[in-house]
Amino acid sequence: MTELTGKIVLGPHRYGKAENRVVRIVRDTDRHTIRDLNVSSCLRGDFDAAHLDGDQSSVLPTDTQKQTIYSYAKEKGVEFVEEYGLALARHFVDDIEPVGAARIEIEEYAWERVVVDGVGHDHTWTRKGSEVRTAAITVQGTGSERKEWVIGGLKDLVILKSTGSEFRGFLTDPYTVLEPTTDRIMATSLEARWRFAGTDVDWDETYAGIRATLCEVFATLHSKALQQTLFEMGKAALERYPVLAEIRLSAPNKHHFTYDLERFGVENANEVFHADDRPYGLIQASVLREDAPDAGIAWEPYTGAV
Repeated sequence: MTELTGKIVLGPHRYGKAENRVVRIVRDTDRHTIRDLNVSSCLRGDFDAAHLDGDQSSVLPTDTQKQTIYSYAKEKGVEFVEEYGLALARHFVDDIEPVGAARIEIEEYAWERVVVDGVGHDHTWTRKGSEVRTAAITVQGTGSERKEWVIGGLKDLVILKSTGSEFRGFLTDPYTVLEPTTDRIMATSLEARWRFAGTDVDWDETYAGIRATLCEVFATLHSKALQQTLFEMGKAALERYPVLAEIRLSAPNKHHFTYDLERFGVENANEVFHADDRPYGLIQASVLREDAPDAGIAWEPYTGAV
């Protein structure tokens, strides 16, 4: 049996206030706007004494972080969630001395106006689908040592095409029972994260454009495999938006199996399917530029929403 005798020390650590549900209504005119957010803060710094001795003198309470998150929704506004996140992260690093780095993770839930007499209502909305916009902003250091990273993204974008996908020519072994196919449904609940090379960005326009690009490639590319589709989606996003350094994609394969109707004497030419939610293939890929700036700690998650 191997026995380890080295000194026991404190490893990397961080803390924050997770999942603050912030709803910001702008009421400057009769036509209101809404931003519905889930905001998490994470601080890194010289907090060893809190762990080793229970000394809280360098610890900014997580409750204070919560109060700041809500107050900044009014003080700084949330017109662009990335700018809001940058303002919060910069504040924690610049104004709270023990903090060396701060990360703000944001999920945004979309709403759409209720239509009355053909016009969107001024102050009534319905929740829009399951798709969630995401952002993760990390600020580290001050002065000449300052580094800032912004990661935009989306999750739970459910997308399906009823043809234009095949899967054949794959490796087989004695346990392989899957039949090759040249015509199948391809569906996924897409998660995509993209890292910006800087912070001078038209955030909302870029988000909408990247989302549209990903959907367009998924729809129009004749897919030989979900892996190929993910690469081409990421490649197209980087080609259209030079401000992007890299993009990471995760796609569970939402399987649809042709249902056996032959036993009833009914022909089923890829028309009736059984949607199977698990188990599922999970395909992940990253696409990046060779000259992409260093990612540093940009991809290190706090709540899991990078």
